[in-house]
Amino acid sequence: MAVTGNGPLAGVRVVELAGIGPGPFAAMLLADLGADVVRVDRPGGGGLAVDPAYDITNRNKRSVLLDLKSADGPARVLDLVQRADVLIEGFRPGVAERLGVGPAECHARNPRLVYGRMTGWGQEGPLAHSAGHDIAYIAVTGALGMIGDPDGPPAIPANLVGDYAGGSLYLVIGVLAALQHARTTGTGQVVDAAIVDGTAHLTSMIHGMMAAGGWQDRRGANLLDGGCPFYGTYETSDGGHMAVGALEQQFYDTFTELLGIKDQAPARKDLARWGELREAVAARFRTRTRQEWTEVFEGTDACVAPVLSLREAPAHPHLAARGTFTDFGGIVQPAPAPRFSATPAAVRGGPALPGAHTASVARDWDVPALYPLED
Repeated sequence: MAVTGNGPLAGVRVVELAGIGPGPFAAMLLADLGADVVRVDRPGGGGLAVDPAYDITNRNKRSVLLDLKSADGPARVLDLVQRADVLIEGFRPGVAERLGVGPAECHARNPRLVYGRMTGWGQEGPLAHSAGHDIAYIAVTGALGMIGDPDGPPAIPANLVGDYAGGSLYLVIGVLAALQHARTTGTGQVVDAAIVDGTAHLTSMIHGMMAAGGWQDRRGANLLDGGCPFYGTYETSDGGHMAVGALEQQFYDTFTELLGIKDQAPARKDLARWGELREAVAARFRTRTRQEWTEVFEGTDACVAPVLSLREAPAHPHLAARGTFTDFGGIVQPAPAPRFSATPAAVRGGPALPGAHTASVARDWDVPALYPLED
């Protein structure tokens, strides 16, 4: 596998201390963009029981095996740190320090290092040392309470909103900003990326709307949370669903005309009749299959799309034409994003198997002390 890609981060070296969830995904983003990411895996593995051969969050990376609790484990990590631009870790606060690879030790070896810390609660605060997962972090920030039917419990959006949007993406933003600062000033720093902070930040627009009186603090009562009859999902005759997002007047007009209710639908601005409008829309969608409605709306400005499953999505004509998904090593997976005109990113290698690249990393990073660990 190539040491680095041709993406915009070609030449950037990243050390990732193995973890689960948002840390590996953030490191995958950096690797997708061309960084040389070396994942430090622990002997015996750890975390969730995912077959390493299918864990695509470890694609485009290399892996070495190091036991941070062994006598020489921390020293080998610091050898890598000395030659790195970025380190990413996702331990609870204080753990990296106890292992001897905290910010102080790392910056003593490499003052330019960007030290990225990925946690749920952050490095300080009453809950900083408590265990948690995505669902708890999005719960306390108000994000979870916004999602779902008002007559039922909040709907769980997998781990996309907390772990990946509020966590990984904010860590990557922070790391890239700190990397720019380090290259300008020669000084590294610590990036404290807490999922609660990032998730709360994602709700900025909603807080503004609420302050202006344009958002009610409850589910299913607002423009973007399913309360609006022309921004939601509807079941089709075959049990499928269509997603409607006809917010603007011109798009709404096209939507109601193609749906066949333009002359019967109550005025869209009459909130008192939104329930009636929703029933009219729902009744029409139930008269045809998802595929039939897809053919009606595809390519129009009605802002309507079929709700596809994960297995169906790669075959959608637009996504297929763009190559939004790719098949690498027999695994269908999302292609790197976003896209760059001068430095395109690519999937260069499959999931890095633990310890598989010890020799090449030792050679390329000039860390000969890793050689004794070679299988």
